[in-house]
Amino acid sequence: MIAEIQVAPRPADPTAVPYPHVDAAIAVIKASGLVSEVGAMGTTLEGTPDEIWSVLRAAHEAVLADGAASVISHIKVAGAAGDRGPRIADLVTKHRP
Repeated sequence: MIAEIQVAPRPADPTAVPYPHVDAAIAVIKASGLVSEVGAMGTTLEGTPDEIWSVLRAAHEAVLADGAASVISHIKVAGAAGDRGPRIADLVTKHRP
């Protein structure tokens, strides 16, 4: 299974930049040990359904724990019967040099 998450935090201080809160979500994903790729508009991760759902929730909650006033997480999930895919490499390898 793969998923992509884009967190859209609203900092507690309206003059602050939101990127440190985004970094908190990415840190949770990286610490999970799952295969992941950070992109310009979101982070894609790969694992079993139980792993994916757990990490998505933890990443969302990490933004709030980091001090954001609120967060909207945009999530896309792709899976197949029996946890057989797709994988990140299945979808992007042919588009890379």
